[in-house]
Amino acid sequence: MNDMVLILISIVIELQKMCGEVDTVGENQEDIGQAVKVYKALGEPTRLKIALLLAKESNLCFTAVGERLETVAGSTLSHHLKQLTDSGLIDSRKNGSFIHYNVNRKVAEKFAPFLLA
Repeated sequence: MNDMVLILISIVIELQKMCGEVDTVGENQEDIGQAVKVYKALGEPTRLKIALLLAKESNLCFTAVGERLETVAGSTLSHHLKQLTDSGLIDSRKNGSFIHYNVNRKVAEKFAPFLLA
């Protein structure tokens, strides 16, 4: 793992603790690994927009997310949603032929509470 990434994550976590935005983030490898995935996913502007959209409007299907973003091609949107899902920040649920997406509130509260503000 890149040392700079770990330093940045540590700084963000300490700032969140000082601001009362998060109780504690465990110092174990699992938490650090997930924090890296979440921050990498949110480091791309389009994925940040998607996460903010899903935090405000839950249970959106692929098409609805694409319509609200307007400028993202379908294959690119699919890639972004996969990255966010793999990070654990959003959950997907299949309903018939549609997949609906929601922000995983537990993960967002722990690593990105600003999404829920």
